[in-house]
Amino acid sequence: MSQKRQEIIESAALLIHSKGYESTKLSDILEASKTGKGQFYYYFSSKHELGLAVIDYFFSSFNRELLENILSSRKSPEVRLNEMLEWMVESHNAKESKCGCVFGNLAVEMSEHDEEFRKKVGGVFEAWTEKVKLVLMEMFKSSEPIAPLEVEKLAQGVVAMLEGGLLMMKNKQDIDVFKNMTELVRSLVKNFASSHLP
Repeated sequence: MSQKRQEIIESAALLIHSKGYESTKLSDILEASKTGKGQFYYYFSSKHELGLAVIDYFFSSFNRELLENILSSRKSPEVRLNEMLEWMVESHNAKESKCGCVFGNLAVEMSEHDEEFRKKVGGVFEAWTEKVKLVLMEMFKSSEPIAPLEVEKLAQGVVAMLEGGLLMMKNKQDIDVFKNMTELVRSLVKNFASSHLP
């Protein structure tokens, strides 16, 4: 990827995370990235194409840092789940608590009227849910395994609770709101294990 194309994506990513996709005008992106309109259209056919590239940009680090380095590590499943929650608190602390989760923001803003955005953001949540499910299935191994469908529902619940917590954190502008949600996730998993394992 050319350096200039990457600069445009990074500038757009900051703006879209802060202001949202619709409120970020092409002129804002051109100014932030110090790019002329002709140069922009050399790299992207439209703002829409750039928006989809921004999702890929954010997913690249999310996938590397959380899905691969933490949830796919060789550590125990209990440690991996806890490290996921700690990573999320750390990564949304301070400055980012004002913006919330870029994937959640775009899901709320775009899913209803843009199918490409909906599918791309949905793919992020599906990948995350699948990794959480695999961690939970490993955690709940026993002589009488829990039905995969039940574990999948729990994984979906964990991701939904965390995304909801990030949305409330953004609204309250208070990281403690999200910290409370991570504690609820720990309790949910613990209670699930107590009620399903022999």
